[in-house]
Amino acid sequence: MDESGGGGERQAMLDVVVVGAGPAGLATSYELKRHGIGHAVLERGSEVGTTWATLYDSLVLHTGRHMSQLPGMRIPRSVPLFPPREAFLRYLRDYARRFELPVRTGVDVSGAGRRGRHWVLATSGGEVEAKVLVMATGIVSCPIVPAFEGRDVYRGTLLHSAEYHRPTDAPGKNVLVVGVGNSGGEIASELAASGRAVDVAVRSGANVVPLTLAGIPIQYLSNIVLKFPRPVQDAITGAVRQIDEWRRGPSPLPPGNGRPLDVIPLIGFHLVDAINAGKVRVRPGVARLTEDGAVFSDGTAGAYDAIVLATGFAAALAPLGGLVRRDAKGLALRDGRVASADHPDLFFVGQNYDARGAVYNIAQDAGLAAEAIARHLAQPEGRN
Repeated sequence: MDESGGGGERQAMLDVVVVGAGPAGLATSYELKRHGIGHAVLERGSEVGTTWATLYDSLVLHTGRHMSQLPGMRIPRSVPLFPPREAFLRYLRDYARRFELPVRTGVDVSGAGRRGRHWVLATSGGEVEAKVLVMATGIVSCPIVPAFEGRDVYRGTLLHSAEYHRPTDAPGKNVLVVGVGNSGGEIASELAASGRAVDVAVRSGANVVPLTLAGIPIQYLSNIVLKFPRPVQDAITGAVRQIDEWRRGPSPLPPGNGRPLDVIPLIGFHLVDAINAGKVRVRPGVARLTEDGAVFSDGTAGAYDAIVLATGFAAALAPLGGLVRRDAKGLALRDGRVASADHPDLFFVGQNYDARGAVYNIAQDAGLAAEAIARHLAQPEGRN
């Protein structure tokens, strides 16, 4: 694995540049190498998996290890079924070393542009030129921070979930967590377990599903269910929801928008249990912040020593600027799963999210991207 960021001079033309050495970049690099395609992976951090190294300490994947592994290498059986963050980070680093992937660490990509038929990247290690560009930058490095009215007057601790590592990062007794995705649910329940008085602000609801069903990870079952026709999918997910309500009672959270199989649901009952136990209180969406807390959409207010914004992430596509169109979620428009709708020599890995899990989709998409890149490079350059 090449750990050198290089100098500031212009470097030799590459066939392919992959930006990002998280799961998406490493899986893509493996598949490109398997196809015999020369390439480099540019990683802004000092090691692969930089983003995973900065996530909160207690993070445990809610996707099983069998569907959370990259092509060519299994997660060891010694790792729990639901891998902790540290174990998954160790797996990523072992993966890069085992396959001797051409990762250049310490190279920050600040911009991308065109020079004739090729891509030119402005990086901290100098200018890099390539025939094909793969954006494997994920979403976690691009947190969404709502522009709440009053944000500048709030006097407590305000941080995004991307900045949260442990309960001490949210000091004080009363904490508000904004958002109930998986990060928000886990952080809220962890803060409540630490003795904080926790409120969660829920704007649009959540589709809550069990972590396992009959001992089988719900992700594995979702992958099977998605193979059936849509009406059968809806019937099965409806039946699971009814069984959960029969066993546990109605969810204290308002239902989420969209079908559970089309979006990432709130997996596990940690937050639901904390709410039902009176350790976490549900509030409506935030209307504005005040000096000492927040006012909610129903006109009620609360005082909080800290506010954690579990408000999600957007695709980290800043280097591309206006070179690509984006959909309503901020993801690049694509022709199929991985190919850019705007440039025939631009590909994306790590932009498909559903109930099967991000890493499972990455493992599928990396192979698709490598095959498409091989076909593209086989064409005469004049057709680029």
